[in-house]
Amino acid sequence: MKHFGIVAVMTLVIAVLTYLLLASGLMPQAASVQAGPADRIIDVQLVLIAFLFGLITSAMLYSVIVFRAKPGDNSEGPYIKGSTRLEVLWTLFPLAIVIYLSFLGAQALGEMRRVDPDAMPIKVTGFQWGWSFEYPDYGITSTELYMPMDRQAQLLLTSRDVIHSFWVPEFRVKQDALPGENLIKELRITPNREGEYTMMCAELCGGAHAYMNSKVVVVSQAAFDDWVAEQTGAANADPAARGERLSRTNGCIGCHSLDGAKLPGPTWQGLAGAQVELQDGTTVTADDDYLYAAIVDPNAQIHKGFPPGLMPATYKDSLTEEQIRDIIEFIKTIQ
Repeated sequence: MKHFGIVAVMTLVIAVLTYLLLASGLMPQAASVQAGPADRIIDVQLVLIAFLFGLITSAMLYSVIVFRAKPGDNSEGPYIKGSTRLEVLWTLFPLAIVIYLSFLGAQALGEMRRVDPDAMPIKVTGFQWGWSFEYPDYGITSTELYMPMDRQAQLLLTSRDVIHSFWVPEFRVKQDALPGENLIKELRITPNREGEYTMMCAELCGGAHAYMNSKVVVVSQAAFDDWVAEQTGAANADPAARGERLSRTNGCIGCHSLDGAKLPGPTWQGLAGAQVELQDGTTVTADDDYLYAAIVDPNAQIHKGFPPGLMPATYKDSLTEEQIRDIIEFIKTIQ
């Protein structure tokens, strides 16, 4: 019994130290209602991991130190036969833990997916390499995700090209965004802490995957209403201002620089009215007709030095005639 007592004390000490080491700074501060169930089940698993690590480590260390062969003792150790009781125990004990964790996981998943009938719908679209957030109730689109505190948001996720994944570490929940009109994925989040957070793509999606981040801002309901009013006013601004917003929300700025920097697509700085050399050796003037054609049929006239097929030919369907003209007006202002 003395051996068991010493091992029990060692197990307790090692388990506590292991848990404190694992739990210290492991996760960022929680900022959503859904983070509560996730943190609870993670904490339970950390406790079990720490206990099992302490039990195995203490038993091994104690056995190596106390039951080692004495100097000069070359005799064979005692013959130990298998124990049916022990084998039954170490089969049933892990099984019980797995069943318990399954119950906790199902319970946590139910809490995180609980539907609020007054949830605010937000259409989230991922693309290479950025995010767009559309608020159908207010008729606005933004490159930043604004959310009122203590109100559930129903995120409807999709992708324009490849698989992306919506993830804000402080919210603890993650959901893939899949390409395809009928592959809308749903994620419900109820933020409960004001602040600015970073939303990132958690699915390798191409060369600029590491930079596919967007700002998430959680504010009070009053501050959110002010932001909506500001965005609504901006939507009614002049065509060039509307075009700038459309360029950002549709990912144009991710491939076309505004300052002459080299990106996957031709820079927009000084493009309007300039002479553009094409891959076939001809030269055209970048007037309104050329810019319009470059948006709706980007592979018809390939800019020299850039590969064909790089720009998706879907904007003629996803943008209206007026929106395309607004983007052209914005390009004209970049000199």
